[in-house]
Amino acid sequence: MSRDELPDPTQVEGAPHPRQTLHLYGQEKAEADFLTAFTSHRLHHAWMLTGPRGVGKATLAWRLARFLLSQPLEDGGGLFGAPEPVRNLESDPEHPVCRRIMAGAEPRLFHLKRGPNDKETALSEDIRVVEVRKLTSFLHLSAADGGRRVVIVDAADELATAGANALLKLLEEPPPLVTFLLVTHQPARLLPTIRSRCRELRLAALAPEDLAQALQGAGAETEDTLALSALAGGSVGEAIRLINLDGLEAYRALVGLMTGLPRIDRQKAWALAEGMTGRGNEARFDLMLGLMDLFLARLARAGLTGAPQPEAAPGEAALLTRLCPDGAAAQKWAGLHQDLGARARHGKAVNLDPATLVMDMVLAINAAP
Repeated sequence: MSRDELPDPTQVEGAPHPRQTLHLYGQEKAEADFLTAFTSHRLHHAWMLTGPRGVGKATLAWRLARFLLSQPLEDGGGLFGAPEPVRNLESDPEHPVCRRIMAGAEPRLFHLKRGPNDKETALSEDIRVVEVRKLTSFLHLSAADGGRRVVIVDAADELATAGANALLKLLEEPPPLVTFLLVTHQPARLLPTIRSRCRELRLAALAPEDLAQALQGAGAETEDTLALSALAGGSVGEAIRLINLDGLEAYRALVGLMTGLPRIDRQKAWALAEGMTGRGNEARFDLMLGLMDLFLARLARAGLTGAPQPEAAPGEAALLTRLCPDGAAAQKWAGLHQDLGARARHGKAVNLDPATLVMDMVLAINAAP
């Protein structure tokens, strides 16, 4: 398998690539913070884009890249007077820079991401130092062209130790007119010395209305945005995964099964578990484990703050209130949530039969009330 045939690790299946997503929803504050730094001539050389997975960090990184590379380098007047003040991060899609970025052919932009493994049969599990060395070569070679340059690292959490140390050297002595944009889902995984050299742009989970707009823009609309938003935690990427795997229907089936607690229908439980087995069902198995984890988290929270709104499935609020009416019940369910999470991770690590693992977890929940 050649490098070109490998999947892009920075693209969510079923969604356009972030470089092709021209609009960003619900992240006005992060955009305003960056624009203020730019217009006040206090543009930091490295930015760390943080927040939950799937809320638009990579989309913002590409949006910033288009903006920076299409801006004139000088603010001076010249023959035609001073340019209009910059009021937002919008870039003309027909600008040569934007067209080159859309085609993946902008020479002043470097996208640092996971590459192939040693045998080039699959993606590497992390961003190896060999990929960072390509970045170093890019910075040396492109310096002669002049003008701004942008480096997008997606995701910086995936840097191998040697790769992180190599990137750190570039951040410690940044080349002139280079802006680093580090997309990170878990900033704590980065070297403290990397974090200390970056300014943070924090992105928030999307409100349901912003999520609906983002899904429409990605061509992944749904009729029940409120329920999808509740399950996806305001993440566009997670919402698209749920849509692709019929996650809403799976969660409704899970809630319907749990309605029988403490006497669940074991035949229905086994049918649910068996749906996770067989070749090609690995994604559905991961989905079900995630949905069970989410159900228990929402259940434990109900005893402290009331049933979460909006409902993610019909009858969910009444079920959660019945099973977890107070703080004592919340503590019990929170303990089970932690225990079953560990059980799921262990079961996957030892390749336990998916149906057996799911059924074991369902029976543990059934025995809890």
